Amino acid sequence: MLLYVLESKGSSPGRQGFSMAVNARHEMEGSIGGGIMEHKFVEMAVEKLRVMSSELRVSSIKKQVHDKGSAANQSGMICSGEQTILLYPVNEQDLPVIQQLIVSLQQHNNGALRLSPDGIHFGETIPVADFSFSFTDEQNWLYEEKTGYKNKLFIVGGGHCSLALSRLMASLDFYIHVLDDREHLKTLSENDAAHIKQVVDDYSAIGNLIPSGNNHYVVVMTFGYRSDDIAVRSVLQNQYRYLGVMGSKKKMETLFAQYRNEGLDETVLQLIHTPAGLPISSQTPEEIAVSIAAEIIRVKNKPAV
Repeated sequence: MLLYVLESKGSSPGRQGFSMAVNARHEMEGSIGGGIMEHKFVEMAVEKLRVMSSELRVSSIKKQVHDKGSAANQSGMICSGEQTILLYPVNEQDLPVIQQLIVSLQQHNNGALRLSPDGIHFGETIPVADFSFSFTDEQNWLYEEKTGYKNKLFIVGGGHCSLALSRLMASLDFYIHVLDDREHLKTLSENDAAHIKQVVDDYSAIGNLIPSGNNHYVVVMTFGYRSDDIAVRSVLQNQYRYLGVMGSKKKMETLFAQYRNEGLDETVLQLIHTPAGLPISSQTPEEIAVSIAAEIIRVKNKPAV
């Protein structure tokens, strides 16, 4: 049984796109938000799988309200918000579609997963939105999701902090692309989390290698002040969801003073996060990675205005 969060509102613990698979032996993968609500749905899925014949297995949609004062559809949780959950019994005829999806994910491609009363569908045409859901009634609804990595992190510099940040951000489902101008850098060769490790001839060309994108996040952390400067100048003409530069406050003040003296657009400079990361007195590469990751997450999850 596939359990899928089709829509979520407010402080719902299960966000849109959360999913899990459950079989009749109580084996499961994934999550729809945890807690008593998830336990209830797992038991519901297991029971349906045990008693329903393949001919009678049909999908169902259930709304859950996380408020014990709600007149209906109480989830048993009190965190507020609500979510709409699909219970979909996976059938043998779904296997070709599932195999298509798996191959696409293994190749790090994007595509479109569609769930509807007609079943599971997958296509290679990439949707504009990461998620969309329309509902008229249980016979007329459509959920669509952009599959594959939705966010890409470009790290300019392949040193110790880059390695720590790569490993952390990979666990947060980011596609990681690391660039460095040192061909035999040990920490770059040891980077087992990056999807792409690219050696460049000159940081002045990286603006062409890191395209603009609303789901693109860029962190400059090269080995020195001069190379940081070259890298930053190269990407300034592009537009990203996040652009951060690692370095001491003093170094960044010196760099930005130089930019202002040259007449660079102040509105562009104000978009750069520097020093990159939340101020948590980071010391080690791992602590620095945590601070930068937290800042990126804050930007990523900031509601659109």
